[in-house]
Amino acid sequence: MLQAGVRAACRTAIRRSSSGVSGHQRCLTHICAATTPQRSQHTPFSHIAVHGPAQPFGKSAAVAHLQQSRSLSSDAAETSAPKTGERHEFQAETRQLLDIVTHSIYTDKEVFLRELISNASDAMEKLRHLQVMGEALEGEGAPFEIQIAVDEKAKTLTIQDAGIGMTRDELVSNLGTIARSGSKAFVNELKEKGDTGAGDAMKDIIGQFGVGFYSAFMVGSKVDVYSRSARGGDATLWSSDGSGQFTVTTLDPAEAGLERGSKIVIHLREGCEEYATTARVQAIIKKYSNFVGAPIKLNDKTVNTVEAIWMKAPNEVQEKQYEEFYQFLAHAFDSPLAHLHFRTDAPIDLKVLLFFPTFHTEKFGMGRMEPGVSLYSRKVLIEHKSKTLLPDWLRFVKGVVDSEDLPLSLSREKPQDTALVRKIGDVLVRKAIRFLQDMQKKQTDKYKTQFYPEFGHFLKEGICQDFKHQPELAKLLYFETSKGKPGELCSLDEYVARMAPDSKEIYYLCAPNRKLAESSPYFEAFKAKDREIIFVYSTIDDFVMVNLKEYNGRPIVTAEKDDLDISADSSAEAAEGAGLSEQQVAEVCKFITDLLPDRVSEVRSTNRLADSPAIVASSESGSLRRMMRYLETQSTGKESSLPKQRLEINPRHPIIIGMARIRKAQPEMAKLIAEQVFDNALITAGLLDDSQTVVPRVNKLMEQVLAGSTMSSAEDSVQSTDAPAADVASSSSTSSVDAEAVAEKKE
Repeated sequence: MLQAGVRAACRTAIRRSSSGVSGHQRCLTHICAATTPQRSQHTPFSHIAVHGPAQPFGKSAAVAHLQQSRSLSSDAAETSAPKTGERHEFQAETRQLLDIVTHSIYTDKEVFLRELISNASDAMEKLRHLQVMGEALEGEGAPFEIQIAVDEKAKTLTIQDAGIGMTRDELVSNLGTIARSGSKAFVNELKEKGDTGAGDAMKDIIGQFGVGFYSAFMVGSKVDVYSRSARGGDATLWSSDGSGQFTVTTLDPAEAGLERGSKIVIHLREGCEEYATTARVQAIIKKYSNFVGAPIKLNDKTVNTVEAIWMKAPNEVQEKQYEEFYQFLAHAFDSPLAHLHFRTDAPIDLKVLLFFPTFHTEKFGMGRMEPGVSLYSRKVLIEHKSKTLLPDWLRFVKGVVDSEDLPLSLSREKPQDTALVRKIGDVLVRKAIRFLQDMQKKQTDKYKTQFYPEFGHFLKEGICQDFKHQPELAKLLYFETSKGKPGELCSLDEYVARMAPDSKEIYYLCAPNRKLAESSPYFEAFKAKDREIIFVYSTIDDFVMVNLKEYNGRPIVTAEKDDLDISADSSAEAAEGAGLSEQQVAEVCKFITDLLPDRVSEVRSTNRLADSPAIVASSESGSLRRMMRYLETQSTGKESSLPKQRLEINPRHPIIIGMARIRKAQPEMAKLIAEQVFDNALITAGLLDDSQTVVPRVNKLMEQVLAGSTMSSAEDSVQSTDAPAADVASSSSTSSVDAEAVAEKKE
């Protein structure tokens, strides 16, 4: 069905060659449509299977076998010289498909090695299955390993396995027809025979689409495949340059250098010589195929030494194994802080191993970290550092996610079902959050002293980005409070549990540090009422609170909010018995409003202040407003001006009372004081932009204060030496006060 679908797709694309879209693009579109598996099928990988495994063997047997069938690196050119064989033509549509597979499906050339190693692994798995079923097979002493050799001088790369191999007819059928998967055919054959082991074979066999082998032509100008079936018979050489023809030649097994299995010799194209170097090939193996089910030897040295421990049950893995695997995965030298290892079969089969490190590198100024979790399918890498599995705020987590039946694209470089990937991501996030909540409850000290100080800001980032999981993330946050000691952290649940029964809102105050928070005018009313308040010390924390909005049904409110329903007075009678009258308050408010029409929108009195003369109040905190102005400036390129502010004055404060008294007699002094009171309120809120206007005003106020002080000192000196002069001064002072009183009455 798959083969027929691809051919039909190609014919359709060729018939439409008159359209504006290239033939390659049309064929590729139809290939993807024709080869997309149904949701109910297992669809993890796009390989043609040409190889298979054998049972483990003794050291002496391995040495003997290698001596007999060494035809890898040094003999590659010699064994690849074909005898005269049968020449076959690729069908017209197959030639075009081959060109598409070679140039259009894969985004990175290096994946060809992943495809061929996966083919070899499949071949060995098929052989292992036949051995378990008791079938008589050739080459009992063949090594259970994949051998790779590079020859820089000859510019060849050779891959050999001792798997199930292929007969002449199978070579022609499997390699002469694109999109015919030998692996899929093998499993289907088992199913048709009623083999109860077909399900187990399907779990370990990677190939599905039958196009992986042809990726070799991305880097090879010519590809020779030597193969001998494990069921016996002659060996066969299949050879092609990918241009439209291939030859098939029958060889003696000794001549082919095979007891059983397959050997692929790739003659590298110009510009692809890097794939004949040991370092480059080893890096690709470790990246994509480090965990396949067979040892991989590169020039006789085993390179895949780390076990895929995520495939095991958690109770089968020791702590030392977790530590070693983490160090391999994260390129780390320390031990992980914690790990999460689980399996699930919903929404699909998943095997997951996540690590929580002890530190992150962003704090060292090394730039934003990449995602740390990679996607595998049957132990073969699909997406390195996947950006789709976990949200960005979990980028500090390292690990592996493996799925046997995740639908993949034709190139097997990314998942195909994005909706399913989102569901998988949701499962991973919920598991990670629940794991951290368990650590918070059962290992509180470890969470509060090791994890949270290092990774707390990632959780706060999640609060602002991941609204779906925001309520659960909020439970993981910690803050200082006004009733706690400096450095003592409190969760939101602990804060709510201590709230008074009549309290309905969660209050917080943002300040640069605890000392400034405790001396802030916005804290005065809470201090007077002995009401606990949360202290946050950064704009990020402020932004987190704004995004949360509420917690367990209780609104989260900034202490800088206007119309705050809390008073610093002990009683209403005390408020009425001190300070300015209502008429005087109204006059002062009008005076300031008229004086600063471009800077204030409203001036009114408040009972929330005890020791401060005034504050500016808003529905948002000063730090948040400052951040929003900064972002606006960055986006527009123009400096954002401060909008008009709402000023709240304390009618019981000496400065406000004094300003009201001299407002008419000394209007210039009153103006200076009013402007300074407003700027002081802006400084307290962190909103003052230009301090250059403040300094001259403060200097002028000090001059007048000192001038008045000097005059008083002079008068005292005159009084002590000259009584008549003192009488004159007293009379003058009285006249001045009387004049001020008369002026007030006229007003």
